[in-house]
Amino acid sequence: MTTYQIQGPTKQCALTGRTLKAGEKFYSVLTDQAGRLVRTDYSVEAWKGPPAGAIAFWSGRIPSSNRPPRPTINEGLLVDCFAHLADSTDVSRQHFRYVLALLLMRKKRFRFEDVRREGRQEFLCLRDVQTGQRHELLDPRLTEAEMQSVQEEIFRVLGWE
Repeated sequence: MTTYQIQGPTKQCALTGRTLKAGEKFYSVLTDQAGRLVRTDYSVEAWKGPPAGAIAFWSGRIPSSNRPPRPTINEGLLVDCFAHLADSTDVSRQHFRYVLALLLMRKKRFRFEDVRREGRQEFLCLRDVQTGQRHELLDPRLTEAEMQSVQEEIFRVLGWE
């Protein structure tokens, strides 16, 4: 597998040298320069379209300086945590595992298959799309506040705060 080291946004217009401000729209171009992939950023005013030979181009916004960066979600780490908590009988750990499963569904690592009912309890039936392993877990029927609290705990434990 080939990996490419591409710099992040420079926050500076390559043509004018002007610093791009938080919230400002910009354009980026990826070019091959002497066998190296190089990213170049442009302000909206300086953008005249991608240069000849551009591999790719896109637009975005400079993130707010006071906005924390979004965490990078490592699926393997989440799956390991999910598996580790499989046999736990502790309620808070079961809640933690349930929210991990929801995060893995959102990342499309787990796929929802069914809901199994047993009396008044509901069990989510999920499948790991990479391994094919099927998981059933009790839906703890968390309130929105409980869900938020558990998600914050997951982010804290995994160092995403």
